[in-house]
Amino acid sequence: MVMIAPSLLSANFLRLEEEIKNTEEAGVDMLHIDIMDGHFVPNITIGPFVVEFIRKATNLPLDVHLMIEDPDRYIKDFISAGADFITVHYEALKHLHRTINWIKESGARSGVSLNPATPIWSLDHILEEVEMVLIMSVNPGFGGQTFIPGALEKISLLREMIRDKGLNVLIEVDGGIKIDNARKVAEAGADILVMGSGFYNSKDYKNLMKELRATFEG
Repeated sequence: MVMIAPSLLSANFLRLEEEIKNTEEAGVDMLHIDIMDGHFVPNITIGPFVVEFIRKATNLPLDVHLMIEDPDRYIKDFISAGADFITVHYEALKHLHRTINWIKESGARSGVSLNPATPIWSLDHILEEVEMVLIMSVNPGFGGQTFIPGALEKISLLREMIRDKGLNVLIEVDGGIKIDNARKVAEAGADILVMGSGFYNSKDYKNLMKELRATFEG
């Protein structure tokens, strides 16, 4: 089953607790939380303190995506705040293998993310160590961007690589996913679809989830 992970970056932060409740009641599978530092990407979002309050508001798995420089400094803080998944960027780390294993030893599930221009073969020597790979289908930093079509080939290649290695690694895709392209992304091999504006711009979250489930089954 394809999982849906709404990105809280696109939610209404003036009534965040209500948004989380309505999102959960719509039948989503997890919540995606984008952490940006203004250095690795040109935007600043939230820190562990806010993640801690989000954790208190829901029992859904929290999928924390660190789009930051030197993520090693903050991994333990986000896990303590309640993160279930911690995803770091391949491009942000000199010692990715060490960081991935530290995440797992600290009690969270580990993920690695690739920017649109980073090739799949970059994962050759780390894929066996991670539990999830996040394919960015936009250049990270801002919500509301248009899906980059070339991401579909990357997803397919990654699915083939995972199958050939006999691994059980989730493929997550983030960026520009809407109701009209969700099925294509899933058919390419994605397990988890992150939806930001495509979810929170909907007037009816429950109805959107019904449409998405029907799209995947149709």
